[in-house]
Amino acid sequence: MTKWVRYQANGRIGFGTLEADTIAEHEGDLFASPKPTGKTLPLGAVKLLPPCVPSKMVALWNNFHALAAKLNVPRPPEPLYLLKSNNSFLAPNETIRQPKAYGGKVAFEGELGIVIGKRVSGCSEEDAPQYIFGYTCVNDVTASEIIQKDPTFPQWVRSKGYDTFGPFGPVIATGLDPYQLTVRTILNGQERQHYPVSDMIFGPYQLVALISRDITLEPGDIIACGTSVGVGSMKPGSTIEVEIDGIGTLTNRFE
Repeated sequence: MTKWVRYQANGRIGFGTLEADTIAEHEGDLFASPKPTGKTLPLGAVKLLPPCVPSKMVALWNNFHALAAKLNVPRPPEPLYLLKSNNSFLAPNETIRQPKAYGGKVAFEGELGIVIGKRVSGCSEEDAPQYIFGYTCVNDVTASEIIQKDPTFPQWVRSKGYDTFGPFGPVIATGLDPYQLTVRTILNGQERQHYPVSDMIFGPYQLVALISRDITLEPGDIIACGTSVGVGSMKPGSTIEVEIDGIGTLTNRFE
């Protein structure tokens, strides 16, 4: 397993592999055989950035059996998804901001993120793993009162696309079996979500195959796999953590 990070240090942006508290600098293209430079940096000397630069984030709705049962909604026949705008992307340890024009509830949703490694359009489920670079933690932040504000038009994109509403990271982990992972979300030190990825209605490989039939996925694109039970709202001053064993912990404050 390898953990990739992207960072800013000494006025420049770089990327590399993280082992313990040391980053081994690499050069080239993260998704096309990057090479180590031989240089290292202490983790404490850099500012972590989002670990890649997606052209889009595809975010799933109603993709867990447990949540579908709780909400009493049927299993969808195909993935239900929206796109989060790239202005929403936020680095680890940075602050999620309450929108100035919205004073309602803001919800956290801890999720597994699939990071695409190669351009893919219309692949099979069997071939999907070769297009996956790795996995990351995602917090699909939502202005929940916006979704049904207008009864004629559910506003999913607006509610989830505000600036800072798409934190992900802190790393991209490769070499993981996604079906063995567990997602935990911790609000102010209290666990609010703890669910297995294996409860997904459409698993990671199915998602890549089915979504790529609709839209071409590019290297660095992220599929946020949807969330399960335990979603709740955050109050200003809160600290929210999304933790997945093997990947790490994505930590952000909400103000």
